[in-house]
Amino acid sequence: MNPPRTRRPARLASALVGVVAATALAGCSATNPITTIGDYEASDGLGVTLGDVRAVNLLVVTEEEGGLGTLAGALANGGTEDVTVTLQLAGAEPVDVEVPAERTVLMGATGAPERYLLAEVTTEAVEGRPGGTTTLSLATDAAGDVSVAIPVVDGTLPEYADLVPTAEPTPEPTEEPTAAPTEEPAPTAEPTS
Repeated sequence: MNPPRTRRPARLASALVGVVAATALAGCSATNPITTIGDYEASDGLGVTLGDVRAVNLLVVTEEEGGLGTLAGALANGGTEDVTVTLQLAGAEPVDVEVPAERTVLMGATGAPERYLLAEVTTEAVEGRPGGTTTLSLATDAAGDVSVAIPVVDGTLPEYADLVPTAEPTPEPTEEPTAAPTEEPAPTAEPTS
């Protein structure tokens, strides 16, 4: 009778293949950074951090270069104190936005949940065409200021269609109606007797 053969070499080879496969798969994350671990812009806009305030997904929506524009994005205050952020689009007046501690303020949002605060930042004439960029300056007392080039988009994409500003129609001047001239009846001759 022959002694039973052991399957030790097959088991060893199988374990070795498993170790090599695990090492190869782990090597992918060692040489390629994992995108979802770091901050990244998940939208068309641009982000910047200024002290405790993170500005995310910043972009301007307009119909055309030189037209009315709306700033869209969010300001999130991760600090324990309220912060005033001064925003200034190229060629526009600065706008102060109050961002309470540990809260988020949405700009250019329609139909936002009640937990968010809303702010409207507009410009009369966007300095940049859709598909290009324009400059936005952000400033806080504690963190100083920074200028960034943010995208300019139009309402082609459905998510921005409601954000395209339109000029308020100016009422046409109304003229007061004038009464038609009335003619006085011609004097009639009275019969003589």
